[in-house]
Amino acid sequence: MSLATAPLRRVREQALAAAGPLRLGRVSELVGLHLRVSGIRAAVGDLLEVGGGPDPLLAEVVASSTDGGLTCLPLGRTEGLHVGAVVRSTGGPLSIKVGDALRGRVLDGLGRPVDGGPPLADLPGLHDAVVEHPAPDAFTRPRIQTQLGLGVRALDALVPCGTGQRIGIMAGSGVGKSSLLSMIARGTEAEVSVIALVGERGREVREFLENDLGPEGLARSVVVVATSDAPPVERLRAAFVATRIAEWFRDDGRHVVLMMDSLTRVAMAQREIGLSAGEPPATRGYPPSVFALLPRLLERAGTSPTGSITGLYTVLVEGDDLQDPIGDTARSILDGHVVLSRRLATAGHFPSIDVLESISRVTSAVTTLDQRADATRLRRMMAAHRNVRELVEIGAYVAGSDPDADAALARRGLIDEFLQQPMDEATATGDTWAWLNALVAP
Repeated sequence: MSLATAPLRRVREQALAAAGPLRLGRVSELVGLHLRVSGIRAAVGDLLEVGGGPDPLLAEVVASSTDGGLTCLPLGRTEGLHVGAVVRSTGGPLSIKVGDALRGRVLDGLGRPVDGGPPLADLPGLHDAVVEHPAPDAFTRPRIQTQLGLGVRALDALVPCGTGQRIGIMAGSGVGKSSLLSMIARGTEAEVSVIALVGERGREVREFLENDLGPEGLARSVVVVATSDAPPVERLRAAFVATRIAEWFRDDGRHVVLMMDSLTRVAMAQREIGLSAGEPPATRGYPPSVFALLPRLLERAGTSPTGSITGLYTVLVEGDDLQDPIGDTARSILDGHVVLSRRLATAGHFPSIDVLESISRVTSAVTTLDQRADATRLRRMMAAHRNVRELVEIGAYVAGSDPDADAALARRGLIDEFLQQPMDEATATGDTWAWLNALVAP
């Protein structure tokens, strides 16, 4: 068959499939978060429409048994669903619209607009893309060699982020994770920001969009929202939908910042699903599927031959314990971590970044020798001040005992001025390094 006749054959096959009989299945069982469907054929990963009417419930096939039954996860609420409900196959997996026209839009966890704007089908230049997508091959990933300015002085100078790096923001609740992400969204040098709000309080979504992100930040961003009351499958899918949108921009040659708040709530959604499916609880109640999910999600960010995704993932550590299972696993996969301190937050120090506990694994690749020397000098001064702080507070410290501590005490106000930053202020990377050099100069 010639190349010219190949499209005609595909059109004919599609027409024959459309003209064929419509096969319908039935819901045979409802157990926890799972549906059991019989009487229909579908592959793992395909979407099914459950129930009639103009707005049927979507469900994703996750397992198939030898008796022809399908195990499915509903992508919405199951109230009112009953055994015997009609099921129809959509013929393929979950797909979303991707393209440049998504900038400035707010989507739900399944990629549908929730901002009251025009339907995505009416926007030109958007394409369908399957949410599941392979990560770039390890041998095709370019090395990280350039710094990506985030607009936050404490990060750009002391925890420098490379273009295509993946970094975790580790913190307990209420210490400024979302505010730090909004600063980065407004101040980053990346072309596009994709923001995933997973498991957030519904009250905080508009506050984040209107106050923290603002019109300027939203105009260059795509926001994916799945609030805490959304079904666990939608919360889980929101992370992959946001990642797929970022991958389209990367494949188009862009440099993207992907910010996800929070990775822990994605893991909690998978925990709900896994336990409902009968998985045994392992570390702190998390089933094994959670620890298989994290690398599958996180490895999709990073560099590719055409562009890059710089991933910033917040990790909500339980009880401020940085050794909690999700935090520990995330640190082992990511290329660095930023620790937010409750002590600094309660003292009004914003952003509340504990720079001595934070580290970037690509610092040597994205900074010069002089820049690293300046950053090391400031770290030494801060570490020395931390060691003698209690002695200073009780008046027992003797000047001259530690030159680094003496230098830190003499410049304490200047150091705090450098590390603290208003939310609406962004500092260019070059200005940050010049400021740091002047700060640590003898």
